[in-house]
Amino acid sequence: MVAQQEKAPTPVAGSEYSGMYSFMRDGEFVQVTVEDQGRVSGFVSRYGDLESDRGAFLDQFFKQGKLEGNKLTFTTETVHGIWFEFRGSVERGEGKKAGDEAYYLLKGTLTEYSTDDAKKTSSHSREVALKSFPQDVNPTHAERK
Repeated sequence: MVAQQEKAPTPVAGSEYSGMYSFMRDGEFVQVTVEDQGRVSGFVSRYGDLESDRGAFLDQFFKQGKLEGNKLTFTTETVHGIWFEFRGSVERGEGKKAGDEAYYLLKGTLTEYSTDDAKKTSSHSREVALKSFPQDVNPTHAERK
């Protein structure tokens, strides 16, 4: 019997969608990682809006995320009374080749939930098209000023 060559692992379905995408404001982003069986992990990195955290960078990790075909959903953990839910799809954008900015878009409804001091929850939904970052650009917190 001949020793088997090590085979490259089979790519995870949807893993080509993994990467960084723009978020609401300049300098903010969402990191999406597609894992086995359509499980999605990641986080939103955004500027705080409250008086106590205004201008500070907040990372909100996904509490749950799922990719079925090109249908993507995720919900973030709550940070300072705010969390996000995305329901939409991954679509081809205007980027010409894989690795270009906006090669993929996360298109759908982004809902921002907030809970006030009286534990009253309110929500605000908007339609978004979050562009994938170019593959050779990975901003760090220090560079996003």
